[in-house]
Amino acid sequence: MTEMRVASLASGSKGNAYLVEQDGEALLVDCGLSFKVLKSRLEALFESNLPRIHGVLLTHSHSDHVSGLRPLISKLGLTIYANSMTAEAAAVQEKLDGDVFACFENNQTFEVGPFQIESFPVPHDTSDPVGYKIRGNLVYFHATDVGVPLDSIGKKLVDAEIATLESNHDCEMLKSSARPYELIRRISGPRGHLSNDESAELVRRFASPRLKKLALAHLSQDCNEPHLALAALRDALNDAKLNAVALKVLSQNEPVWI
Repeated sequence: MTEMRVASLASGSKGNAYLVEQDGEALLVDCGLSFKVLKSRLEALFESNLPRIHGVLLTHSHSDHVSGLRPLISKLGLTIYANSMTAEAAAVQEKLDGDVFACFENNQTFEVGPFQIESFPVPHDTSDPVGYKIRGNLVYFHATDVGVPLDSIGKKLVDAEIATLESNHDCEMLKSSARPYELIRRISGPRGHLSNDESAELVRRFASPRLKKLALAHLSQDCNEPHLALAALRDALNDAKLNAVALKVLSQNEPVWI
């Protein structure tokens, strides 16, 4: 049995999609990419031997996470897994039939293919957003649109061996940006996005020696810099005596193995 692995196909405000794979079996987490782009990025990672995708887990209904669902369903017939509020919002927004969704309750554990999945609520400005903890032969933590570094989220990180965590903005860059005040307040507010410092706080307090790989997601293109996010999270890992953790920033435009 090969070790479970995770890839980012796209991470950022222009589209998000992630893949969890083990022994040729896979799940997508979100799909905010066109089918053409999604297929080309999968092929860049796997060449001709593409995995069997069992379905798509939705974190929430914002368009950069769901805009690729309709062609994905029509071409591959995939089931979409979401809580009821996210499913309803995505169905209306993307003009989807309700029967393409398999709905779960938050904090419920369920199985898809070889994976055991647990959702958990996160604060963000949309209907009932969630993060995920996914178990194969490793444990993967996924939280990409989060307003506040809550303890309840951190407790899901404790036993993760691979993690993707939002590190959206540098606080000073956001404050001094040309963005409208209301947008700045939304992003930095309790239902917005995690700053580098907030992500670092979560890792410093909750990451455990089990953690081997940490990927930083959803970086703002004009209110953050990769070196700032990496420095903040590397300091947090060092403080937690987790110096050996492999740390990387995810890309909007390139697929990458975490």
